[in-house]
Amino acid sequence: MTPASSDLLAELTGRTEDMVRDVLALCRIESPSDSLTAQHAVADLAEELGSVLFGRRPERIVEHGRPALLWAPEPGGVLLLGHLDTVWPTGTLARWPVPQRTEHALSAPGVFDMKAGVVQGWYALHAIGAPRGCGMLLNTDEEIGSPDSRALIERAAAGSRALLVLEPSADGALKTGRKGASRYQVAVTGRAAHAGLDPANGINALLELADQVRDIAALSTGEVTVVPTLARAGTTTNTIPAEALVHIDARFPTLRAQRAVDTRIRALIPYRSGASVRVSGGPDCPPMEPSQSAELFRLAQRAARTLGLAELTATTVGGASDGNTTAALGIPTLDGLGAVGACAHAEGEYALIAEMPRRAALVAELVTALLAASDQDP
Repeated sequence: MTPASSDLLAELTGRTEDMVRDVLALCRIESPSDSLTAQHAVADLAEELGSVLFGRRPERIVEHGRPALLWAPEPGGVLLLGHLDTVWPTGTLARWPVPQRTEHALSAPGVFDMKAGVVQGWYALHAIGAPRGCGMLLNTDEEIGSPDSRALIERAAAGSRALLVLEPSADGALKTGRKGASRYQVAVTGRAAHAGLDPANGINALLELADQVRDIAALSTGEVTVVPTLARAGTTTNTIPAEALVHIDARFPTLRAQRAVDTRIRALIPYRSGASVRVSGGPDCPPMEPSQSAELFRLAQRAARTLGLAELTATTVGGASDGNTTAALGIPTLDGLGAVGACAHAEGEYALIAEMPRRAALVAELVTALLAASDQDP
């Protein structure tokens, strides 16, 4: 039986120290995305902690040597999504030991993004009896774009009623929109010549690239950002550069904008006779548009009111998550349901302790509402 909303929040508040204990246990295992050994270690602990709260063990799925944990929901159920990897390299704990705890917050590598959110999700589902209609998927490569687990995410999410992403909030706001991302490399080929003796016989790839970069940067408009980030050119100081390359990071609020910029970048032509321009890369992940989260956000607002929590707010952020992938499948997706805190990917990242049971209760109430609505469907 699902507890009443007032009892739900009280129960989870009473388990705050248990949540803190489990969060710190996860944070004591360093789990940089590039270390498969570290990922298996953190997955081992997550499997043990999560199974106690779920009342069942997950399926452990290994792709290209990388582990993921799946507590699969029944078809048409609700899937919670999270990750165990962090951006922090092995050795960070030597200078930033766990626990770093104040009266109000936990600070540790990966606590905000997103080990606290994972633990909150486990306790949320435990509080409502971990019904078979809900489940959780934890991958270990989200911080590097989920190259090994993206297909798994798509398979696990297929047929779900809703996806709830346990990524951290944005100053407490839920993330109803995430920009899509594209990555490009623009390579220019010119012709080498001696910079002092015969410069006129060269075709300067660096100058050609400079003109191309000016045009590329001009594609930024409003919320669309097209940013040249990394470049290289030339071989020696006295040689006209024959080759030059620039990397482009582009972010988009809508799929339409992403496609329009892709067309423009692929249409680049050289300014200089004899030079060539080659574009590689392309869309990396689609945007999660606010319309795809709108109904779930309304349900979350209602859940917060039922629990007596502060009014929820929503925002769109520039960074992508695995929620972009599930939204692209047409599955309603709501993000930012994890920790409340700050400083993701930065020294001193932290999660607020008092918000942990509140956000866990919010997830529990939202899952309960979604499962109840599913039961009422014809």
